[in-house]
Amino acid sequence: MNKKILLLKSYSYRTFSSLSVPAYRNLWLGLLFLMAGISIQILARGYLTWDLSKSPVAVVLVGSGFAPPILLFSIFGGAVADRLSLRKIIQYGQLGVTLIALFIGFSIAFEVITIYHLVVSSLLQGTIWAFLMPARQAIIPELVDDEHITNATALNASGMSLMSFLAPGIGGLVYGYFGAAVTYYIIAGFAFLAFLMTGFVPSVRKKIPKKNFFKDIKEGFGYVAKNRTVLYLLVVALSTALLSMPYRTLLPVQIEEVFNKEVEALGLLLSVIGVGALIGTLFIAGLSKKDKRGWVLIFTSILSGFTIMISGLNSSYLLAIILMLFLGLGDSGRRALNISLILENTDDEYRGRVMGLYTINFGLIPLGAIPLGFIADILGIQQAYFFAGLLLIIFALGYTIFTTKIRKL
Repeated sequence: MNKKILLLKSYSYRTFSSLSVPAYRNLWLGLLFLMAGISIQILARGYLTWDLSKSPVAVVLVGSGFAPPILLFSIFGGAVADRLSLRKIIQYGQLGVTLIALFIGFSIAFEVITIYHLVVSSLLQGTIWAFLMPARQAIIPELVDDEHITNATALNASGMSLMSFLAPGIGGLVYGYFGAAVTYYIIAGFAFLAFLMTGFVPSVRKKIPKKNFFKDIKEGFGYVAKNRTVLYLLVVALSTALLSMPYRTLLPVQIEEVFNKEVEALGLLLSVIGVGALIGTLFIAGLSKKDKRGWVLIFTSILSGFTIMISGLNSSYLLAIILMLFLGLGDSGRRALNISLILENTDDEYRGRVMGLYTINFGLIPLGAIPLGFIADILGIQQAYFFAGLLLIIFALGYTIFTTKIRKL
């Protein structure tokens, strides 16, 4: 019994160990505020678009507007992260998110808001994200030692999951009772708190290489091509983004057309996804190098696909709540472990560029979401979900069979 208690205490300490580092703790707290705003924004933007258009395709297009800039600029964002002050990149990005949210809030308040405002704001946020995310990930190994990289990365994901649990429920209530404008002011407030909190993080400066900027980018591609483990992990990240992430984009459609519910019900589903995500990422944070993490990565991918596929057969809101718990667990657990393994297997001087390539996975979401939206328009939202879940399962089984490097991690 005593041995079990000691093991439990050891696991608990290992799970939260990186938070004992003050610099990382400040970064993590800033992430909580930023993701609170982003999580509320996902709900508010999707529902506002649906209110303005009543079109699944419009919901997807606005929700995916951030993607083209991410696809275009993430590689440059990664190269910049390998050269400049990571804290300053993060600070400027969070300030930009604040200003965009204020702009949308004022547009709603003055009754001039249109779909075009939402598309432009999504494009601008995508540009910011292309520089902000590689810097946020690349700074982690600068703040903690090598032993804690996986733990710190997973705790980042846990913080995001915590906010995706807490924030959407609050956002749904605020949107329902106070309106879209107030909701966007709150989003701006959270982003500004992130800006203030990250100010306490040390200014980590990268040594600027003497090589040409574009040569740096080329070398980053060459490094990934030679490092097969990182290459396969990036393939997993990018391809699962095509199949699992678009699910959330179309949730407002399922809420109204299948469940006949309102925005508060959407907030609850997103919050339940956050609960599952928190459980999944905390589990990943407690894993050590001795655990069979490659198999965990495979299992979480299959779990996500199975949950999405069953959602395509479901018309019960109560069952949807249960399914969202498992979707959050599988999807966020996979992403947390995926990025941890990538950072762990990447050399220091290439981490920014590799994280730039990883950030592309956010830009790939529309390549899955746009056809999913058209399938939902033609065949219905349930059929679209079933098809996406089935493809994800097939893909997960494929890399289980054909990539031994992942199984051995």
